[in-house]
Amino acid sequence: MIGLIDTHQHLVYPEVASYSWTNGIPALADRAFTLKDYQTLTEGLGIDGALFMEAAADDPGINAETRHVSALAKIPSNGILGLVATCRPETDEGFEAWIDEAQALGAVGFRRILHVVEDDMSTSETFRANVRRIGDKGMTFDMCFLARQLPLAADLAVACGNTSLILDHCGVPDIAGGGLDPWREDMRRLAGLPNVTCKLSGVMAYCAPGDATYEAIKHYVDHALEAFGPDRMVWGSDWPVVEMANGIQDWISVTRRILAGLSEAEASAIGRATALRVYGVEEGSRHPGSRDYAC
Repeated sequence: MIGLIDTHQHLVYPEVASYSWTNGIPALADRAFTLKDYQTLTEGLGIDGALFMEAAADDPGINAETRHVSALAKIPSNGILGLVATCRPETDEGFEAWIDEAQALGAVGFRRILHVVEDDMSTSETFRANVRRIGDKGMTFDMCFLARQLPLAADLAVACGNTSLILDHCGVPDIAGGGLDPWREDMRRLAGLPNVTCKLSGVMAYCAPGDATYEAIKHYVDHALEAFGPDRMVWGSDWPVVEMANGIQDWISVTRRILAGLSEAEASAIGRATALRVYGVEEGSRHPGSRDYAC
């Protein structure tokens, strides 16, 4: 069984930060989703390590979230290989200082969710210059756009050619609505940009209620794989958002079915090798300042 590197592990500790976006979502609202919960759910399922992905904490909790998970990542047995922290590239105020602090805390990349803000945010020169600064430091930037916004994702990638960009959730296709087009063509354009990697994650949550199945996502996954190829795809659980579908264990089972249709080298690339290369982490690696202790 090929081990998986989870590049999209959210953790939610309500005592550390608040997450108002979960309000009204029964599977997520008013709940903690801790590292212990994650480990219990994935035990024995072949997860060899994870990258913590910022969970869209409310301001001003974004810094507290990163600092808290950084402490968890100092414990080798927790399996957190690095952090993808949140940032605010749309403003210069405090940006450089936060990037430097987050990197010292173990961040290997950053993300700014862009489907919850005005479409033109990513088009400003301030935003793009700051994303380029992230690339100058050898760090990645995860792009989270809706399917209708994929032309904006491509424009950002062109403007920030020095930065390794990861397109979250296969570009958020409208699976429930059968929205293959123009998503397919937009994905082809993104695949033509050498600094973009596609993340196989999140897709189960975009299925119609009760229809989160391998069959429902197959055409979308197949197209993303055809466009990007296994050397430019990484895998992520999107836990706990995946609980809005059938849960993380079901998604891992579906993932195994997807990988079973590929060669061992292709499956290994998607499951682990591409993630280790793109995010620049190693199994068993610990970020600066880590120590061999548990708490």
